[in-house]
Amino acid sequence: MQVVYNPQGIGDVLILTLKQTDQNITTRTSKDVTKISISDSNEPVGYNIFNISKKMNVADYDLLNVSQEFIDKIETIFNENGLEDKLDLDLSPKFVVGYVKDKQEHEDSNKLSVCQVDVGDEELQIVCGAPNVDAGQKVVVAKVGAIMPSGLEIKDSTLRGVQSTGMICSAKELNIPDAPKEKGILVLDDQFEVGSPFKL
Repeated sequence: MQVVYNPQGIGDVLILTLKQTDQNITTRTSKDVTKISISDSNEPVGYNIFNISKKMNVADYDLLNVSQEFIDKIETIFNENGLEDKLDLDLSPKFVVGYVKDKQEHEDSNKLSVCQVDVGDEELQIVCGAPNVDAGQKVVVAKVGAIMPSGLEIKDSTLRGVQSTGMICSAKELNIPDAPKEKGILVLDDQFEVGSPFKL
């Protein structure tokens, strides 16, 4: 699930995106909550919650890796607005601290690297195009199923014939304020623990 709250840009609205779709959608508004669903199946793909600052302090929650406490609060807001929907979501962290154990040049590209990245409970092979990626770095990994702040959903992919599972993120891709303009991944300090959820 992608959660966006940008009061300066779009107002006091919490935007929840459950999945991307190119199918026809329909909306239903119940007081301060608008539900967005696929027209044919009525499967929900997102919600907009208006006047959210009157209902919860968004700053109290990690919006990259949402918790059950956050989901419980959202469902309470749904109920208070006449909507009985439940959010059945995979709440395992999707943005985590990884450690680049090995980096090799891609056999079919001089701009891509094939990295073996330890994310705590598993090791992922990730193809990365950043010029500054290197072995021995702690980095932010968006795992499969993550939805980036841009709306991009991370999926298993094959880049020039090499399997890639996840993405090593830049500060710009994570929408971190004052992110460097130069192309490159975000390299973390040693204080970050491999496998732990990354928090902005």
